[in-house]
Amino acid sequence: MTNQVARHSNDAHGSHGTAVASHGAADTPENFENPGLPPHIHRHGDHDEKAAKRSELQVVTMFGLSMLFTLLFIVSYFAIGQDATVTLPLSGKVGASHTALGVTLGLSILFIGLGAIHWAKTLMSDEEVVEERHPLRSDDETRASVVKTLADAAESTHLTRRPLLKMTMGGALGLFALPLGLQLLGSMGPMPRNDLEVTLWGKKLNGKNRRLMRDPAGTAIRLSDVTLGSVFHVLPEGVNETEHPLNEKAKSSVILVSLDENKIKSQKQRDWGIGGVVAYSKICTHVGCPVGLYEQQTHHLLCPCHQSTFDMTEDCKVIFGPAKRPLPQLKISVDDEGYLVADGDFADAVGPSFWELA
Repeated sequence: MTNQVARHSNDAHGSHGTAVASHGAADTPENFENPGLPPHIHRHGDHDEKAAKRSELQVVTMFGLSMLFTLLFIVSYFAIGQDATVTLPLSGKVGASHTALGVTLGLSILFIGLGAIHWAKTLMSDEEVVEERHPLRSDDETRASVVKTLADAAESTHLTRRPLLKMTMGGALGLFALPLGLQLLGSMGPMPRNDLEVTLWGKKLNGKNRRLMRDPAGTAIRLSDVTLGSVFHVLPEGVNETEHPLNEKAKSSVILVSLDENKIKSQKQRDWGIGGVVAYSKICTHVGCPVGLYEQQTHHLLCPCHQSTFDMTEDCKVIFGPAKRPLPQLKISVDDEGYLVADGDFADAVGPSFWELA
């Protein structure tokens, strides 16, 4: 009895499953139909040259407005002072320079975008192209066809037929790069000109060479004051009366040392000194620390920051440490009153190297 019920149950389930399978096979097609593409809607400019010309003029106008606002950005950058303000309806009082720069730059890039979009929508080809999948390496005929397609695409953009579009787009994109570079360069401050290469020693004071003055006392030094082995920290005469005294001190600091002339190995060093009394820049050629530690027995100058060591008997040649250049020497002489004066500026730029001084 139980076996008959089980068989009846299995037969019922099997029949039901067969019916479901048959029903699904009847409703599902073997292949889906290709839905295709909607019919192409032609634009006025595709067949009407006047409409295409209007679209071209509209795009040219947008690119021209972009160039105009870029030029206004540059004019605003130089013409509007940083302290100038303007009152806006919702924001109140704001900086006139920032407002002008933001508005002109925003409108410049806006019209580039609007011109490109309008160009693509009204003039560039919008024909739908369907390409079947193919092996990665196409045959030569297909590759030649791709080249032809690219050439046709270039033609469809109207760049060859409408050179004014190409010129105005290039002008808009080219000019738009100027505000970015202008902000970058302008924010770096004024150009140094030759400020890194000249010091106060090369500028005469009342038509005379500047005297060497004790730092910080500010008193002049006679040659008779400099005894063998003595060391003076020196600044140029009148440094505190300059427009930027701290900058001048940072470049013009000098160490004056009296050496045994017989131990000096450089003829140029002897010629630029007086009887073994020599003057050198105190600014280390590594990173600009003051080189103020003098060891009388070895005649070495030591930079306390990174231990660069200079030999004063060999024209301050680097004998140890990270510095790569010797300290520049200041040529000195004696004036009519017996005071030490500088005979011009350093022959080499003082301090660390920069882009023009490797």
